[in-house]
Amino acid sequence: MQLRTALASFAVTVATTGVAHAVEYTRLVTDKSALAFTYKQMNAPMEGNFKRFKGQIAFDPAQPAKGSASFDIEVASIDVGSPDGNGEVGGKQWFNAAAHPSARFVSSSIKPLGNNRFEVAGKLTIKGKTQDVSTPVTYRADGANGVFEGAFAIKRNDFAIGEGPWVDTSIVANEVQIKFRLIAAPK
Repeated sequence: MQLRTALASFAVTVATTGVAHAVEYTRLVTDKSALAFTYKQMNAPMEGNFKRFKGQIAFDPAQPAKGSASFDIEVASIDVGSPDGNGEVGGKQWFNAAAHPSARFVSSSIKPLGNNRFEVAGKLTIKGKTQDVSTPVTYRADGANGVFEGAFAIKRNDFAIGEGPWVDTSIVANEVQIKFRLIAAPK
């Protein structure tokens, strides 16, 4: 009888601990997420963002190495603060949104770094040019959702963002900081 009581108690404990609370995030909540960037123009800090993007995510904090993520960014949704500026950077010399309507990131690995921090590596494609990128990402639970935040730098010339006279980095810096805050919902 004591063995049966002990087994029942163990089963209740297992059912109400971490195993029961495991969660896998599978849906990007785009209306609560943000994808922004900063750069320098004539040595003055500038900001912008992309208003439309979509993605797929599969992330279980207990098994991060099995996770994956991919994102498609509508480059014509860029906002640099003015309609004229938006038209200019969407044009042929910058993002060339007519010929290359989207930028894409596809993860290749997710490595735990400890303390809810992860390194996400993958391929970033902009204007048909693909580069390996890696970014530290912090994760935290927020109710039922997961919040993923991070930032990484790219060199715009590696992606031919700014052609012709804009290749010169004395007016618009080559380095662009990409910042993201992604909200993901569970299954």
